[in-house]
Amino acid sequence: MSTTMTAHPATATRVRTGGPQEDGPKILEHVMGWVLVAVVAMFVTQLGLL
Repeated sequence: MSTTMTAHPATATRVRTGGPQEDGPKILEHVMGWVLVAVVAMFVTQLGLL
């Protein structure tokens, strides 16, 4: 029994999965990332895990 594999062309349309967009504002993404880090750090210290 043989299996055949087909190669998809690299120029096929890609389906968006809801990830970060390439044309978005990078500074907003960095700021929101650091806000998330600060919030997680506050939760960790309030729960006494550190």
